[in-house]
Amino acid sequence: MYEKDTLSALDAITEAQRIAFAPMLFQTALCLRNSGVLAWLDKQGSQGASLDEIIPHCTLNDYAVSVLLDMGLSGKIVTHREGRYYLAKVGHFLLHDSMTRVNMDFTQDVCYQGLFHLADSLEQAKPAGLTVFGDWPTIYPALSQLPAKAKESWFAFDHYYSDAAFDAALPYIFASSPTKLYDVGGNTGKWAMRCCQYDENVAVTLLDLPQQIALAKENIAKAGLSHRIGFHAVDMLSDAPLPGEADTWWMSQFLDCFSPEQIVTLLQNVARVMKPGARLCIMELFWDAQKFEAASFSLNATSLYFTCMANGNSRFYSVEKFIDYLEQAGFRVEQRLDNLGIGHTLLICQKNDL
Repeated sequence: MYEKDTLSALDAITEAQRIAFAPMLFQTALCLRNSGVLAWLDKQGSQGASLDEIIPHCTLNDYAVSVLLDMGLSGKIVTHREGRYYLAKVGHFLLHDSMTRVNMDFTQDVCYQGLFHLADSLEQAKPAGLTVFGDWPTIYPALSQLPAKAKESWFAFDHYYSDAAFDAALPYIFASSPTKLYDVGGNTGKWAMRCCQYDENVAVTLLDLPQQIALAKENIAKAGLSHRIGFHAVDMLSDAPLPGEADTWWMSQFLDCFSPEQIVTLLQNVARVMKPGARLCIMELFWDAQKFEAASFSLNATSLYFTCMANGNSRFYSVEKFIDYLEQAGFRVEQRLDNLGIGHTLLICQKNDL
């Protein structure tokens, strides 16, 4: 992956200009989508539409639509012939593809303003871009207090990538018939609730920061599962005592929120309290375990969200490096399952015998 430079000089300089003006293209695509231009062109199909025909069916005036369409032509979002505009394939996916929509909303509502401070984040190893929302050390305790649009897009992004993988992972997790499961970094409680719905014999304890526990409690109470799901508020990097009765420890898209040193420390804390025979199950997105280049591109881009907005020191890791962190913490991978859901990898681990 990415081993050779295959572009011609002309293609390379064209790509360089697309990068130089990338923010303009992104905002153009967003405005064409949100103003209704793409939706109207989609309805017209092979007939297309003139500028005058588009104006009454969107929220912008003729000047605004004309500059957007011109840039849309350069961005291959629309095509044009004989005075009429048509929705191109790129425009079709911008409008209809759920993954693209979730990614764009996340970029716009959560990351866009803060990314101006990427250089500061890289130099300071802290999420300098998060200051656009408030004064927090990381984004995690701030999630419940983010502006409504940012919060909506953050959770939509998080759930989009985890929900499909949850369904694929459940049979593997319950193959050993666990009766006690710890959901570490349980977020909104979605996984804990799915487990209870999947197996009536399992009891789940959710381990997370107090702010996240409060949010999860509400969701779990609404689902009528408070009698099956317990809570343990804890900072997993602290010296606070951890419970140790679980048959299975579950971490989904959790460890990518930490630096390599923090990952090793956190896993060592877990290893110290795990009972004999317990399993550690980790579901993550690894950029080098993807089937498609677009998926690797998306994950490497999202790593910069961690840099600039989330915590300043984590990322989506390569699976090779991640397995090394597991081994440093005293674990071995017994089973690796790739391409669950939308590109997830499930690592089923056991603690090394001392």
